[in-house]
Amino acid sequence: MADTATALQCACVQMCSGLDVAANAEQASGLAREAAALGARYILTPENTAIMDEDKARVRSLVGTMESDAAVKAFSELAAELGVFLHIGSLALRPEDEVDGRLANRSILFGPDGGIIAWYDKIHLFDVTLGQGEKDYRESAVIRPGERAVMARAAGLRIGMSICYDLRFPALYRALARAGAQVLTVPAAFTVPTGQAHWHVLLRARAIENEAFVMAAGQSGRHESGRATYGHSMIIAPWGDVLAEAEDDGPGVILAAIDAEKVSDMRRRIPVLENERDFRPPV
Repeated sequence: MADTATALQCACVQMCSGLDVAANAEQASGLAREAAALGARYILTPENTAIMDEDKARVRSLVGTMESDAAVKAFSELAAELGVFLHIGSLALRPEDEVDGRLANRSILFGPDGGIIAWYDKIHLFDVTLGQGEKDYRESAVIRPGERAVMARAAGLRIGMSICYDLRFPALYRALARAGAQVLTVPAAFTVPTGQAHWHVLLRARAIENEAFVMAAGQSGRHESGRATYGHSMIIAPWGDVLAEAEDDGPGVILAAIDAEKVSDMRRRIPVLENERDFRPPV
């Protein structure tokens, strides 16, 4: 996609975060510097940027609140150093009102001055009962769900925020699009099997049905915790075409120019948001 006078160079950072918060912050910072050197003014990192650890008690012992957390401070300083909009896909943080011991899975957008522009807590949490001898999974046992959709503004773009499993709930993205979002962000840590089956089709569907750009920064590779993630970070245009994709499973950066005028043009040509109607549910 060629640059235009209204286009903004944007980047997704792909990582393989481990158990060491400082090492992960250093990896993310190095990749963000690489993206900035290539001209990116808006940079998105994956879910769980600062730590990928299945031991949630250990995670809790390492993180702070948004005001006290070391990774938040480091990324604020990095955004100011680079003079970019730095969107940390998510960090595990202690909520400001610790009522039940659960953490927040929080996405944070920093401005070029290092200040926090917006933050979003993951709404949809993966809880499943598999049975037949398979292990049940309860994300909600350790993460407190968010309660509000969030749209932020960065460098003239309206950014809709989401995290990973949210991708399977199209109503969230429709609400963001109807609020004016031009870019939908999906920082993630998709597993390999679900990524191979659903990652591309779900991301392209969210772009097409909402006539918006989609930026999806992924965790990728075999993590110290033993988990394997899919990667394939992507930037997708409103028509559904893939503008950039990370082809291997290592850390790296992808870039594309995002032009908000292409969103407006698409929504004029195929006015799905205007044509959408309320209806009575089936009985």
